[in-house]
Amino acid sequence: LAEVRESLTEIVENDKRASEVIRRLRAMLRKEPLDHQPLAANDVVHDVLKLMHSDLLNRRVAVTLDLAGDLPVIKGDRVQLQQVLLNLVVNACDAMRETAGERAIHISSRLDAGTSVELSVSDLGHGIAEGELERIFTPFVTTKSEGIGLGLAICRTIVQAHRGKLWASNNAGAGATFHFTLPVPVPPPAV
Repeated sequence: LAEVRESLTEIVENDKRASEVIRRLRAMLRKEPLDHQPLAANDVVHDVLKLMHSDLLNRRVAVTLDLAGDLPVIKGDRVQLQQVLLNLVVNACDAMRETAGERAIHISSRLDAGTSVELSVSDLGHGIAEGELERIFTPFVTTKSEGIGLGLAICRTIVQAHRGKLWASNNAGAGATFHFTLPVPVPPPAV
C-alpha cells in the first residue's frame, strides 16, 4: 500500500510539473517577460536526478557527479532549466540503449572563466556524427527513430533565453557530452 501511495504521489507530481513546463514554454515562445529567480545550479541537477530516479534504475544507468562547490548563484527559471537537463539526461540514456557494456552518465558543474556556470552531461553511447554536431539543434532534425526533433531545439531556445550557450562534443573514447553555460549575474557597482 505504501508503494502504491508513493507511485500515485509521484504521478501527480510529474503531472503538475509537466503542465508547468508547458505553461512556461508557451510564455517563453510568446515572448512574455521571464521571471528569473536566483538559483543554485547544483540544486537543479539534484532536482532532475530525483525526478529521473526510477527511470535511471529501470534503464540500468549509473550516474556519477562532479559538482563544483561554492558556485555562484545564477538567475533563471528553475522549471525550464530542469527541463533542459532532463532532456539531456534522457537523450544520454537513449544513446546507450544498444550499448552492451557499461551504461553510465557523468554530470558535472564548474565555474567557467568566472563569468558563467557550465553544466555538462556525458554518456558512453554511440556519439554524434561529426557533421551532425551543430545540426542536431535544428528543429525537426533527429537521430532517434521515434524522435520528432524538437527536444534539443527547445533546449537551445531555453538556454539562449537565459543568455547562455548549448553545444555538443564527442568524447575521446565513447559517447558524447552536452554542455551548457548560464551567465553569473554581474553585481551592481558599489556606490
